[in-house]
Amino acid sequence: MAEKKIVVIGAGYAGVHAAKKLAKKYKRDDSVSITLIDRHSYHTMMTELHEVAANRVEPKDIQFDLRRLFNRTKVKLVTDNVKHVDHDKKVITTEHGSYTYDYLILGMGGEANDFGTPGVQEYGFTLWSWEAAVRLREHIEHTVRKAANVQDPEIRRAMLTFTVCGSGFTGIEMVGELIEWKTTLAKEYKLDEEDFTLYVVEAAPTILNMLDRTDADKAERYLVKQGVKILKNAPIVEVKAESIVLKSGEEIPTHTLIWTAGVKANSDTKDYGMSAGRAGRLIVNEYMEAEGKKDTYVVGDLAYYEEDGKPIPQIVEAAEQTGATAAKNIIAEISGGGKTAYHGKYHGTMVSIGGRYGVANLSGLRLSGWMANFMKHIVNIYYFLTIGSGYYAWNYVKHEIFHTRDKRNIFRDVTTRYGNVIWSFLLRLYVGWFWIEEGGKKIFGETNWAQGKLSIGEDSWVKSESVKMPFEWLQTATTGASAAAEGASETATVIAPPILDAMPGWFAAIMKLMMPTPEVAIFMQQMIGFVEFAMGIAIALGLFTWLFNFVSVSMLCMFTLTAMLGWDKFWALPASIALMNGSGRFLGLDYYVLPALAKGLGGWWYGKERSIYRDK
Repeated sequence: MAEKKIVVIGAGYAGVHAAKKLAKKYKRDDSVSITLIDRHSYHTMMTELHEVAANRVEPKDIQFDLRRLFNRTKVKLVTDNVKHVDHDKKVITTEHGSYTYDYLILGMGGEANDFGTPGVQEYGFTLWSWEAAVRLREHIEHTVRKAANVQDPEIRRAMLTFTVCGSGFTGIEMVGELIEWKTTLAKEYKLDEEDFTLYVVEAAPTILNMLDRTDADKAERYLVKQGVKILKNAPIVEVKAESIVLKSGEEIPTHTLIWTAGVKANSDTKDYGMSAGRAGRLIVNEYMEAEGKKDTYVVGDLAYYEEDGKPIPQIVEAAEQTGATAAKNIIAEISGGGKTAYHGKYHGTMVSIGGRYGVANLSGLRLSGWMANFMKHIVNIYYFLTIGSGYYAWNYVKHEIFHTRDKRNIFRDVTTRYGNVIWSFLLRLYVGWFWIEEGGKKIFGETNWAQGKLSIGEDSWVKSESVKMPFEWLQTATTGASAAAEGASETATVIAPPILDAMPGWFAAIMKLMMPTPEVAIFMQQMIGFVEFAMGIAIALGLFTWLFNFVSVSMLCMFTLTAMLGWDKFWALPASIALMNGSGRFLGLDYYVLPALAKGLGGWWYGKERSIYRDK
């Protein structure tokens, strides 16, 4: 059987989703090969471009390397620019090679549509690529820095006026980020926030027309409250270097015009000889098959298909579903089975307006403010899990929750990881010694430990053949029940009263399953001293501090529920929780071990990241 070659062009949301689905289906089938071609070696999280442009997250935070996404799958990666597709010969020509295919998926996405407006390309800034977001960010920082030293008030006002053209998701999310960033910029460059002016310019009579009016009006009220000037029924007819001209003839002085007014198909496809619909999107049928081109599928923003009289929306959920539809139909072609028609199932809409406010409508559930943005984070985390990347799901949490500055997340600065861990050093030593001492008493016996003798004493838990723990079901099961109970009673004596008078019934049932017989209990108590001693050393040395402090918290909770922990030792519980905050990075082994481990294990599991892929 001849090998079936599937080529996916474009590592956007749709392309990645399709490639993942195909790779899972043909994981062990050597008769099918899958190649993913993209001009970049990474997948860009397009829905977060505004966060990069407005300096909330770092540019690298929205780049997801394709090797990490596809390592240990059969997907071959190629970093190259596609120049031409010959549908008759089924050959793809790139700048540095050529590839034959049996089935082709086109998912190169879209690009900004300036509708021929004069000056947009020369003086405007778009927000449709990673490079564009970085360029805009650098421009804003440079402009504000320069404006801080300009003494002419009119020029300064124009330089500090930032105008967003278009009130779709991208435009409103961008101006939302600028609302927050201007506070930081004003402080950094010794300006007043009142010196900044933010505009949203919309040609239509309303904003956020993808939302229903209830949610859109709520967003508009928030923007107005934050000082954003919203101009409706105000098409821009020309963009100049230092101003924009409206259809009404009004001219607004501004050195920054951010164009988010429309999207069109990726212009690379215009020479592919394919039928195009509105905004240059390639026409497909309900199976995502390109019109008039056999074995060619189009997905994501590039695909034009009308469902119930409306074109497929250019949103992430639609991109994923078109990608899945194309993959299913290629599978049906290769492996047999009926084809799957596209039926969009969208679970709602949401728009963030900065890091702390948003509006959402999730299948009729209306949310605003904190909860709307929280749900957006949940959706984004879910996205990474659907493409099988727990690694990037965790990275997303880090850069959105733990690594943000200036209170630009839903938890403000409460969860920031930029807190100083220097001051937890002494606490780390103290908690480490606490566990070394607890373990030492059990291993060597309290008498020998008090005398500084590191030899096994008569009262060592390691040497003891009786149950030391005061569990009633274990004591009555021994022939020396009274003696064991007496020993257990002595062991259970604490300086301070126990936190609980007795073990809760539900926890007693769990402990009975874990330690059903005295023999099991004796083995457990012989081991526990070594665990505590090793844990104490590791915490004191700052080695795997998160892991061992998590174990510390677990053990202290267990001792509390068994009614064996007194109030005199309860302090170790909140102390262990506090030390989970990266305390091993200051004068600790974690400073060296964790980066080395991450590099070694990451390279082994995910493969080595490259700027250019040429998989054979």
